[in-house]
Amino acid sequence: MNNKFLTLSFLLAFFVVVSSACAQGDKSQRPSPAATATGTVGDATITINYSSPAVKGRKVWGGLVPYNAAWRAGANEATVFETTKDITVEGKTLPAGKYSLFAVPGENEWQFIFNKQTGQWGIKRTGEANFDPANNALTVSVKPKAASAMSERLVYDVNGNGFVLRWENLEVPVSIK
Repeated sequence: MNNKFLTLSFLLAFFVVVSSACAQGDKSQRPSPAATATGTVGDATITINYSSPAVKGRKVWGGLVPYNAAWRAGANEATVFETTKDITVEGKTLPAGKYSLFAVPGENEWQFIFNKQTGQWGIKRTGEANFDPANNALTVSVKPKAASAMSERLVYDVNGNGFVLRWENLEVPVSIK
């Protein structure tokens, strides 16, 4: 009887652990689901993989996402920016490759940081962005502007001129050539 009880207990515990692991792996069930933006700029294919949080009635800029602090440019894992060819971002060269994309939002100016480390969770346990500045490949400054329409979810759009981040009542265009 004792062996049967131990075996059943072990199987139940194993089932719970495996079920939890599977649920964590299903990114579509997250409150901030995984999303991908892809497009062509010149000869380069640009792909941005990110998690798309919702406004949910919150003040995003200067609230949920503080000004003047590095942010993972999405939710969950760090946002990943990939280019198949060398490109020029806001007049600065970025070699072909895969990068984590971070942003430092400001009321009048933003910085986008392309970091060579990828695959990490977007924030540290202490709350700050999870990247080592020694791995920064490129940092560019851009100007945000008021959006023509409210965007409940964070969205990236890749177009022939670069990419645009849209969320809440703001859009932030980044020029790529």
